[in-house]
Amino acid sequence: MKNTDMDNILQQVQEGNLSIEDAKSKLTPFHDMGYAKLDHNRQDRTGFPEVVYGEGKSAEQIIRIIEALKEKTNRVLATRIDSEKASIILESIPDLDHNEDARTLFWRHKDEPTYLYDGYVSIVCAGTSDLNVAEEAAVTAEAFGSPVKRIYDVGVAGIHRLFHYLEDIEQAEATVVVAGMEGALASVVGGLIQNPIVAVPTSVGYGANFQGMSALLSMLNACSPGISVVNIDNGFGAGYYVSLIHKNTQTEG
Repeated sequence: MKNTDMDNILQQVQEGNLSIEDAKSKLTPFHDMGYAKLDHNRQDRTGFPEVVYGEGKSAEQIIRIIEALKEKTNRVLATRIDSEKASIILESIPDLDHNEDARTLFWRHKDEPTYLYDGYVSIVCAGTSDLNVAEEAAVTAEAFGSPVKRIYDVGVAGIHRLFHYLEDIEQAEATVVVAGMEGALASVVGGLIQNPIVAVPTSVGYGANFQGMSALLSMLNACSPGISVVNIDNGFGAGYYVSLIHKNTQTEG
């Protein structure tokens, strides 16, 4: 909580316009639900609200968490929500947007603008098999206010397809490159453009891919500079990162 907000709350208590109990509630840095402690001040600290990670949580827990977050923020994103959980959750909260490929649920307040920043970020995906991870990155960036241009199935096996979209990638504020197999696409794109790249290795590949380890190591050992690498299949982390770059670019501009 910012000092000015705290001062305002204490001033209201001093003037008799706010009870001590209500002040304690406002000053508590999180909402304790027992099984979850919701960090309502995260957007003030980091610029982005808390996100719900769905794996390992029951549908009922996710419903209650989303409902609580909706009371405190204008954007709520939940990731790794399988179709079965999504169906149950949507029965209780029908105004959520479900992206089955990304395995996400997203809500935006009706008064909140769709996008917060000018320009766009690009999500470049090597193959259709990598689409789930690419969509998680795309939805995450959109959830945090960045317009997204999707450029899918442009891997190195048919590299001429990439060159067809190169101008769109070059004009993006930042780019996510998603690839499995040997993960070579990140190095190729890194050698062709000047904006920041966030590389995402995926677990797509045959046995020697080691569930994404070979793609991860290839991206970490990329010859092209300007590439940051997130964990295997971590589309959320990549989408968050490019949106943070986009946000800070707009702030500086």
